[in-house]
Amino acid sequence: MSTVAPGSGCDVVIVGGGLVGLSFARALANTPLRLCLVESNPAPAPSAPDHDDRNTALSPSSRQIFSALGCWQEIAAGAAPITEIHVSDQGGFGRACMRADDEGMDALGHVVPNCLLGEVLAEAVSGQRNLETRQPADVAAIQDAGDHISLSVREADTTRLVHARLVVVADGSRSSLRERLGIAVTERDYGQTGIIANVTPERSPQGRAFERFTARGPLAMLPLPGGDCSLVWTVRSSESERLMGLSDQAFLDELQQAFGFRLGRLLRAGRRSAWPLRLLRSRERRKGRALLIGNAARTLHPVAGQGFNLALRDVAELAERLHDAAVIGDDPAAEHVMARFLAARKADERRTINFTDGLVRLFSNRLPGMVFGRNLGLMAVELFPAGRRWFMRQAMGRGARPSRLARGLPLADPRDGRTHE
Repeated sequence: MSTVAPGSGCDVVIVGGGLVGLSFARALANTPLRLCLVESNPAPAPSAPDHDDRNTALSPSSRQIFSALGCWQEIAAGAAPITEIHVSDQGGFGRACMRADDEGMDALGHVVPNCLLGEVLAEAVSGQRNLETRQPADVAAIQDAGDHISLSVREADTTRLVHARLVVVADGSRSSLRERLGIAVTERDYGQTGIIANVTPERSPQGRAFERFTARGPLAMLPLPGGDCSLVWTVRSSESERLMGLSDQAFLDELQQAFGFRLGRLLRAGRRSAWPLRLLRSRERRKGRALLIGNAARTLHPVAGQGFNLALRDVAELAERLHDAAVIGDDPAAEHVMARFLAARKADERRTINFTDGLVRLFSNRLPGMVFGRNLGLMAVELFPAGRRWFMRQAMGRGARPSRLARGLPLADPRDGRTHE
């Protein structure tokens, strides 16, 4: 039999304790806001990254954000820098190479095991004085009362009422809280499935990342520490079951045919997982005192690795807006606070969605005229600095308004520019 515990209050409830939710909690560490984090899954036991871990490619702006949050040193210890990106079209003459040296950078991005990211963030928030964590717990009910919002948070056999001024929804693509709030979504099914695995090649990628567009869909091979590669292979959904059912060697043979021999023979494939790919967008980012961020707000195709980096830019911008509001005593869910946040993020979100969706559409079309045209486009990116700079700006999310955290700076007092440590 469940019991009802006395209610409690806070300023911001974060629903979802994955990478986005943890990053947001950490971003608000040095603010006057009282936080509560609700996560349905039990906390994972610490473990060293292994061959089968999933990975995330972090953009330079994400690196800056994690630096500002005091987490980058620990993340960098297990990250593989991307020093060159090689883009090609299978069977076509066009290709483009982008190098960190040409951009005056030490790296175009970094590839990090998800388990390491999660452990670093969990450790960072573990002693956070303004944060209360409820895990494992889920939201059984939510009610917006106008001047506050109430959540029934269920932990084991106890249900506790939590009152807040703002709820930040970060519980992923299939957000149960988004559904409870009655926020509809639009979906575009690409008819594709992403097969994810780690692969050991004969030759180390040595910082090179490969994005190869095939008749089946985009194929990305990203460098990992120790000389392995993180594979994201987009295939038609109609053939994903067959590929998932192949032996490791048969799978490697088909992958080799699609990728080629740029890294020599592919020697080993780790555990495979498959995910249907679609573009998902919520029809509303905000409803009353609830706000959606990350995959709960929109889920992108994995081409060019934009999804988590876009979510982190949400985190950085929202943290800055809420910090500024808290310092001057504003309601964090005030109309002008939310409106400014959404306006600041609108262009970046639209540009990133159009970039990823456009790449999928452009390189999934195998009509001869389209193949010829896009290969000319790749040659232009390779030969002309202006084209290369444009592509890199899109891929690295550089068109966005740079929040303080995205510039690697701490949050500042909006009244006089002083920082709060």
